Amino acid sequence: MSGGFDLRDEPWIPVRLLTGEVVRLGLRELFKRAHEIEDLLLPVPPAAAGLLRILAAITARIAQHADVRLDDVNVAEDIEDWHLLRRRVLKGGRFDPDAVDTYFDEEVPAGRFDLFDQERPFLQDPRLAAQCVDAKGVPNPSGVNKLVLGRPTGVNGAVLFGHFTDTAPVPVLAHEAAWHLIAQLYFGPSGQCTPRRITEVRTGSGDAAPLRKFVSYFAWAPELFTSLVLAVPSLQAEADWEAQDACPWEAELNSPLEPLPAMTWPGGLLTGRFRHAVLLLPSADHRSVSDAYITWSTHETSREARDPYQILDRRKDGAFQPREADGARALWRDIDSLLLKDSRQDARRPPCLEDLPKSVLPTLRVRAYGFEQDGQQKDSVWFQSTTPPVLQWQEESNAEMAYHVSRCHRVAEDVGSRLDFAAKVAWRIATDAQTDASPKGKVRIDQRKPGPWASAALSRYWPAAEREFWRLASPEQTTAAVERPFVEAALAALDEAIGQVNRADIRVARARSRARAILFGLLPRTEAA
Repeated sequence: MSGGFDLRDEPWIPVRLLTGEVVRLGLRELFKRAHEIEDLLLPVPPAAAGLLRILAAITARIAQHADVRLDDVNVAEDIEDWHLLRRRVLKGGRFDPDAVDTYFDEEVPAGRFDLFDQERPFLQDPRLAAQCVDAKGVPNPSGVNKLVLGRPTGVNGAVLFGHFTDTAPVPVLAHEAAWHLIAQLYFGPSGQCTPRRITEVRTGSGDAAPLRKFVSYFAWAPELFTSLVLAVPSLQAEADWEAQDACPWEAELNSPLEPLPAMTWPGGLLTGRFRHAVLLLPSADHRSVSDAYITWSTHETSREARDPYQILDRRKDGAFQPREADGARALWRDIDSLLLKDSRQDARRPPCLEDLPKSVLPTLRVRAYGFEQDGQQKDSVWFQSTTPPVLQWQEESNAEMAYHVSRCHRVAEDVGSRLDFAAKVAWRIATDAQTDASPKGKVRIDQRKPGPWASAALSRYWPAAEREFWRLASPEQTTAAVERPFVEAALAALDEAIGQVNRADIRVARARSRARAILFGLLPRTEAA
């Protein structure tokens, strides 16, 4: 058999329709019915973050008005013309079914969307079967457990993290394998990998994938059609405007030992920055994946390019870097970085959240996908989160609300920081008889032994702070004093962390009183009494 799992038509992407029905669709039906789809339901957020970039690249090919496509460089050179074209596409309300079929059936070579095509399987390198071999020329696959995020590999973690072992690997269904293929290409690790023998040198290490450890933010509309059109980035300065743009499934395979192709827009920017090469090995019936090769795709220096879906934070040296994912940090704590103009803070909002059409702003939420990882091999936790319709409050559209939301977030962060300090002070006073417990006594905190109260208090504070944040984040609250609700949430969290029984102890009572005074110090003088 050649091929056998065509992603154009096989149902592999789970979605929820506007009717509430949950179904799986292939790429063709997903685009034809995008205006009927409420949400993507991929259970692996890293795969969803990568898939949306793939879908955005395809959207640029099929979204058009009067036969002019969103990826037309001649139009995109004038940003106002491109914005006008985008508005006209949105006004159409759906993708043209004929344009969808033309792209999938005529513009892309046959087999390129087949997960198991013998010549050019989707997003894979068929050369790995001959290049990932041992010294005797025997195939040396990486194992299906290496492909599936969350499964243990090697001898560590088999009992703790799942009933999978390399000695008895469990195949993964083909549609799920497609998710993990995408996740590996966008979030895969650096360091040691399956060696790839191309020349006499057998190299067995690679670089981190382009999205590894970062968060992605997308404008999220009530239906997928609008979300995908808004996900198409405008032409960026880093792109080579003269070079022919191509996604991996549209172009020939690159040589791993040659310089990287030019950074082009939008396909190259969104789908052309992979550092890994993968080849899936199907079961006999081509309905599952039983093994896989995962190795490096290039050792060339990556092309500089701004990812259109990332917040950039200013480092101490003045340079900017993408915001890293933190599984303990809720999405609302990033809201001001998505609303305020870049010039007013040390963060730059994602380019795809700039210049959003006013006609859809009132309904636009923000969808975030993150994967907390280190730069090499450690994967901690992935997450997905969606805000209420907050993009109507961007500074350009509603400066008063943007500043108010920023103020609420800043106060919440200040109170959280003060709570952390106050709880550590309280623990030191309560447990060290030599520490001065008087209201103005100096307390020296041992950061190596901060005690349990700080982490316990913060774990209670942040959910309560989020509830207060969304209560205050409304036009009716723009003139309200916002400090007291967050301070009261911190006081309650502190009391819960210390515990009712402990507070009966006289020294703990003094420690608590000192900590509460530290928190009350954040209130304006007129409210502190």
